[in-house]
Amino acid sequence: MSVTFAQGFSAAGVAAGISAKAGKLDLAFVVNNGPLDAAAGVFTSNRFCAAPVQWSRKAVADGHLKAVVLNSGGANACTGQPGFEQSQATAHEAAGLLGVEDGKVAVCSTGLIGELLPLNHVLSGVHSAYAGLDSGEQGGSDAAHAIMTTDTKPKTVALEGNGYRIGGMVKGSGMIAPQLATMLCVITTDAVVTPGAMQAALSAGTSVTFNRIDTDGCMSTNDTVLLLASGASGVEPDPDEFNDLVRQACASLARQIVGDGEGASHDIRISIHGATSEDAALACGRAIAASNLFKCAVSGNDPNWGRILSSLGTVPPSVAPFDPTHVDVDVNGVRICQGGGTGRDRSEVDMTPREVGVDVYLNAGEAEATVWTDDLTHEYVHINADYES
Repeated sequence: MSVTFAQGFSAAGVAAGISAKAGKLDLAFVVNNGPLDAAAGVFTSNRFCAAPVQWSRKAVADGHLKAVVLNSGGANACTGQPGFEQSQATAHEAAGLLGVEDGKVAVCSTGLIGELLPLNHVLSGVHSAYAGLDSGEQGGSDAAHAIMTTDTKPKTVALEGNGYRIGGMVKGSGMIAPQLATMLCVITTDAVVTPGAMQAALSAGTSVTFNRIDTDGCMSTNDTVLLLASGASGVEPDPDEFNDLVRQACASLARQIVGDGEGASHDIRISIHGATSEDAALACGRAIAASNLFKCAVSGNDPNWGRILSSLGTVPPSVAPFDPTHVDVDVNGVRICQGGGTGRDRSEVDMTPREVGVDVYLNAGEAEATVWTDDLTHEYVHINADYES
């Protein structure tokens, strides 16, 4: 059901002619029908943040949004003042249809960087989507399809709380690296929640999910994650349960991004155990996830533990203290590295499953962290050499 799983929301996805792919659904409209319009957001930390990020960051700052307009087919990034004016014009068009202030509408874009959008197509698409708003499954499905770029499938989530619901959609396949990973994400809930509680839940949830996936080491200019609450259920949730469900929603969507990584043939879980702190474990996991050599080895079904250790060794001792002669590494349950040296023969590792598990034991403390990544394949090169939005 995507974003329409929660009560109080309607959505649509239309082919507005923004994408270079003829007939593709490329504009989504998500509307919060209330009675509440509480909202929270997190955004890319890229210094070249796109015009829609600049607009939406200001729009959600007061903790209230009525709607979100999202387009694929163009990122509207690195487009200067004209690009910002396009985002503003898009919000203005949607706000006029809804009878609200422009600042009540967030705008999200994804696609090729460095080009302005065909604004007339965007604005006509807003009208078409508004006319087709649907609170049922079709509306949510069309919206999830409309935000896809190199994604091969829509990515959605639906969770039940104690008397309330959480739904959501995300797009993301390539250009995936902290922070946040490349995505446009909208999560909805019909719970009665304050903007402050929502922001806390979203920031905490993204920090251990979207911020811990990395398929190709490239950070986007357009990352946006929005959480909207309609209050339509009338239920004030238990704070701990709500926070956990938001985290679960983020985790499910983040895992789906990894599972649809551009050209990927393996999803790689990297778990660091026995670190002196969670930050230390995370730094080690991210160092391994950033290794193109290791990712290419996995693509070739080679559990090359030497590439794991060499990447691990780049983490400064001040960040992650450990003794290299005490480090063990398991790949898919086989200890191929023992005490920083050779363990069991790598031929014992079955690399045929889609999911590859790498467990690194630093034996220096009690903390742990997990990062997800993908392998790098020939197909990844082809997709990005021929990329068009």
